[in-house]
Amino acid sequence: MTEFVIDVRVDKDHIWTSTDKLQSLCDKLVPLALQHARNTHRFAVQGVLEASFLFTDDARVQSLNKTYRSQDNPTNVLSFPLDDDAAILGPMLGDIVLSGETLVREVETLELTFDDHLSHLIIHGFLHLLGYDHIEDDEAEVMESLEIEILAEFGIGNPYSETVLVHD
Repeated sequence: MTEFVIDVRVDKDHIWTSTDKLQSLCDKLVPLALQHARNTHRFAVQGVLEASFLFTDDARVQSLNKTYRSQDNPTNVLSFPLDDDAAILGPMLGDIVLSGETLVREVETLELTFDDHLSHLIIHGFLHLLGYDHIEDDEAEVMESLEIEILAEFGIGNPYSETVLVHD
C-alpha cells in the first residue's frame, strides 16, 4: 500500500473534536480512497504521498472561497490540488480545508451523523486532489459512486440516497 504523510491542523478547537481523532480518521480514509480510486483510474505514484487537512470555521473558509473561487460564502469543504495532472501523483497532492460550522449546519438540516458526514467530506475533498470533479453529470456520477463505495467499507450509508448535498 502507498505510504502517506497526512498533516492535520485544527485552528478552531471549539468546533472540532480532538486533533488525534481527526488525524486517525484521515489516516484511515485517505489510503482507502486512493486504493479505490486506483481500481478505476491508473495513477503513477511518485514516492510517499502527502496531503494536508485544515479543520477550521466558516470565516476562514469563506475568505478562501472568495479569494480562490470568487464565491463570497462559506462551504463545507475546499480542495486545492497542487497539480492538475492526475496521471502522476506525488509527492504533495494538495490541501483540503473543512468548515466545522457548515458541517454542523448540514448535519442538523439533513439529519446526518457528524462522523458520517465528516467522513464523506474528507473523502470528497481528497478525491478532488486526485482529479475527480462533479461539474458535469458524468463526472459527478463517477465521483459519487466512488464516494459511496468507500463509505460502505466503513458501514456508512449512501450520502446521496435521500438528500442532495451541494459541494462546491
